[in-house]
Amino acid sequence: MQRTTMDLWVGVFVMAGIGALLVLALKVGNLGTYSEAESYTLIGNFENIGGLKVRAPVKSAGVVVGRITDIQFNTETYDAAVTMNIDRRYQFPKDTFASILTSGLLGEQYIGLAAGGDETVLKNGDKILKTNSAMVLEEMIGRFLFDKASENKASEDGDSDDDGKK
Repeated sequence: MQRTTMDLWVGVFVMAGIGALLVLALKVGNLGTYSEAESYTLIGNFENIGGLKVRAPVKSAGVVVGRITDIQFNTETYDAAVTMNIDRRYQFPKDTFASILTSGLLGEQYIGLAAGGDETVLKNGDKILKTNSAMVLEEMIGRFLFDKASENKASEDGDSDDDGKK
């Protein structure tokens, strides 16, 4: 193989590698699914958003129906106000339930919308009243350990009473 042919093939493989890295970066940054479709804005207040980030997906029944555009701390209610842009094709009833969910065991967090049965639909700028905050792994472990410690304490107290009666 001549030197120029080998240089050409090396260049082709380098360009393919750069293209693969670009596609990977777009997927990781959620920019590959960005669309300029017409949308409306919904706001949900959550006590704890965990690791939720701007541009995270908003899903309903596993389908991406929108994206998170802003997260602010509300100093009046001391919770997080999450702003979502929802595609106009998808209309949700007023009693829709919004939950912060995690894909997989330790995957990315997103908002899941569960539609209710109300006939009136949410409009641009409406607030979702029914929300469920993120489950934080550290809090769950702390509760588990606290419950186990209180069970052990109660069983030790119960055993000492039995010994005193005999």
